[in-house]
Amino acid sequence: MIFKLLTSLDRAGAIGHAKAHCDIPCGIYDPAPALISAVTIVRLMDIMHDASGDPVPLANLLARNAVRKEKEAEAVKHEVRVIWGDYFKGPLLEKYPNVHSLAHSIMLKASACKQDVHREDGLALVELVNEFAEMFWDSKGVATKRVTTPYAPNLEVVTTDL
Repeated sequence: MIFKLLTSLDRAGAIGHAKAHCDIPCGIYDPAPALISAVTIVRLMDIMHDASGDPVPLANLLARNAVRKEKEAEAVKHEVRVIWGDYFKGPLLEKYPNVHSLAHSIMLKASACKQDVHREDGLALVELVNEFAEMFWDSKGVATKRVTTPYAPNLEVVTTDL
């Protein structure tokens, strides 16, 4: 019923045409969730490497952390894909021509983090997402700084310098 009403109003010209160039309102993109997920991956890897004790609880710990690590890696990929695909367009692609290779590198490294527990891959992922965050904030004219997370694994992450 609502569909029919709206269709009638549209045909009568009572509803104006809306135009948008983003899936979500501009201005709310933020690479911070990707960074949090990347740091979380390293923390989960650390927990998995440090695990010891009774095999039954150990198996549970490893299984739960492996599942969570994979979800966090997928979250990194999702967050970066959205910003890369929806935000970096036209003039921004000209200004940041390496955004495609950087985003692709993030996808590959996040996949490597899903596949194994090599801490070096996790650290590399954090650094790639840091580079992406610096590029993103630079595109908005916002200064950034690197700070060490106040929680394990105490890694450097990019944040806005407000």
